[in-house]
Amino acid sequence: MSLKIRKADVKDAPFLAQMILQSSRAGKKSGLFDLIFESNDDKKILQCLEALTQTVAKNHCHYENFLIADLDGQSVGTLCSYEPRIATKKAFEDALMEVGCSEDLEQSLEVLYQCDFNINTRVLMFDFLEELEGFVDVGVLKALMQKSLLTARLKGYRIAQAIVEIGSLETLLFYKKLGFKEVQEKECDLYKEKFGRSGLVLLSIEF
Repeated sequence: MSLKIRKADVKDAPFLAQMILQSSRAGKKSGLFDLIFESNDDKKILQCLEALTQTVAKNHCHYENFLIADLDGQSVGTLCSYEPRIATKKAFEDALMEVGCSEDLEQSLEVLYQCDFNINTRVLMFDFLEELEGFVDVGVLKALMQKSLLTARLKGYRIAQAIVEIGSLETLLFYKKLGFKEVQEKECDLYKEKFGRSGLVLLSIEF
């Protein structure tokens, strides 16, 4: 088996959409993008997410922020790393408007903003660390993370952070195995009402 880590390009948009949706749901019936795109139709949500990875506004879901793991030529995993000073809340809102989100966008994002952390713009953020089912034991996520940390170091970053749902035990455990530590936890009634999880955890690693 040959595992290769590479930068994503625009042709990867359908796969990125699939992994973003999988990550946002994290074992729940619905996640943030079900709420934002106001749909239970996976096909429609995936189309919107594909568009979101290609917007002019450089939001954190943009394909240029992603690494992809290929195993014997098949895409099997992703990891997004983005700079909070560039991929701002405003950039995300602009990108969502680009892909045709409704005017109720502020209301949809309220759940995110109520449960938000005050992120330092000098750190690198990780998100959408995902792999296809059936590839759990071949080192996909570890290889993605190692490559991302190496790239981050070359860019001058020394701290990386990630935000994970309280209750996403597998994801939390994996980040901790890689050396991340919990630095802050935020419970939020609105988040629990919408998604059934009590809030979010901020994890951090120095490298």
